[in-house]
Amino acid sequence: MKVILSEDVKGLGKKGELVKAKDGYARNFLFPKGLAIEATNTNLKRNEEENKAKLVQKQKETEQAKLLAEKISNTTLTIQAKAAEDGKLYGSITSKDIYNSLKTTQGIEVDKRKINLDEPIRNIGSVEVTIKIQPNIFGELKIKVIPQ
Repeated sequence: MKVILSEDVKGLGKKGELVKAKDGYARNFLFPKGLAIEATNTNLKRNEEENKAKLVQKQKETEQAKLLAEKISNTTLTIQAKAAEDGKLYGSITSKDIYNSLKTTQGIEVDKRKINLDEPIRNIGSVEVTIKIQPNIFGELKIKVIPQ
C-alpha cells in the first residue's frame, strides 16, 4: 500500500514522502497514530502543492540569507576597547561583544553562536570574522579594534 507520511517515521521515510508500506502496518499503526495518510489522487495533489510551497519558502529564505551575507561582507565594524600601550587589550572581545555591537550599530541581528571566532580578540588591529548564516552561506565581517 502506498502512503504519504505525515511525520518522520524511523526506517520508513521523512515527512511528505510517498512510500510503500505493508497493508497491516499502515492500517494498524501508521493511520491510527496519524503518521501517514493513504495515497489517493486528492492527497497526492495536496502533498505536491505543499512540497512546492515548501520549496518556494526555502528559496526565499536562501535569497534573504544571501542578501544578509552580502550586507555583512560590506560592513566594517569598529569596536573601542581599553588597551595597553603595546597594543594588547585589557580583557578581550568575544562573539557576544561582536553580536551586541553589530546589533546596536548596524541593526543586523544574527545568532551569536554562528559567529566563527576561534579565540577572543586580544589585540588592537583589524580582524576578519566569518558568520555562518545558513549551511552553505557565509558572510565575512571586518572588525577594526581601536583603543579608547
